[in-house]
Amino acid sequence: MQGYDLTPENTLKELACYSWTQPDPEGSQVTELEKGKVLFLPHLSFDLSAREQVLLDVSRVDPKRKNISYNPQIGRLTGVAYQADCTAIETLLSRHYQSCKTLVTALLPEYQQYLHSPVNTLRLHPVAAWRKSSSWRKDDSRLHVDAFPSRPMHGERILRIFTNINPHGEGREWRIGEDFPQLARRFYPHLGGYSPLSSWLQHLAGITKRRRTHYDALMLRMHDKMKSDEHYQQQGLQLSFQFPPGSSWICFSDQTPHAAMAGQFMLEQTWQLPVQGMKHPEYSPLRVLESLAGKALL
Repeated sequence: MQGYDLTPENTLKELACYSWTQPDPEGSQVTELEKGKVLFLPHLSFDLSAREQVLLDVSRVDPKRKNISYNPQIGRLTGVAYQADCTAIETLLSRHYQSCKTLVTALLPEYQQYLHSPVNTLRLHPVAAWRKSSSWRKDDSRLHVDAFPSRPMHGERILRIFTNINPHGEGREWRIGEDFPQLARRFYPHLGGYSPLSSWLQHLAGITKRRRTHYDALMLRMHDKMKSDEHYQQQGLQLSFQFPPGSSWICFSDQTPHAAMAGQFMLEQTWQLPVQGMKHPEYSPLRVLESLAGKALL
């Protein structure tokens, strides 16, 4: 698999954005994002009030949960350890969600009418802590693309906006891997077949929230194959990058191979995007995998 050069220049696109409401002078960044690049906004910070700074403590997370999550459409907050913190945490996450919506309007205006199912997440644990306590399948310090065992995506994209809110000067260290077409060619021969009956039975038993399509089965197997392949984790094409505190970054996490290696305290906004909402649907994992399979996967 020759011909692909993994460099910061073809992996990240740095934007001179100082405000959540500021359009990029170069115009929409949709094409760069859809090609699999990470949009890096080194000057886009999200300032916390003194009361919100106090919330940056792992004891605020329910011990049974990995993170605190907020669904702004229904006002549902989960993962908070103490009821007394709920109002302040909900206010913080709602404010970040609104800022991210404004940012999409400025940088990715084509997506406004298509994005849905927003979830905002407050990550308080240090990466090193959950690395020690996770199985290999749940260990996000292993290079992977996102795919959810219980939540089939039916080809829809996973768009994420991350913000490092660490108050102690600690960066968020990522490993970033090769582009998705090359990744897919590498793993597709090892992903196995698809059973519609098994998919139907898993949904019937409540294992999945809806039927797992052939596409979902392939993405989930790719996620697992990547994480379980020690040689790939160590020797696969990848580069390391530090996202400093006070910076934000955007990517399609189902397309860009990534692994969180170090850091603590982060805000994360997630949306789903239908393939028909893309400017270049041919870059989507769905279309790339369909080209390899030679057939529709939904």
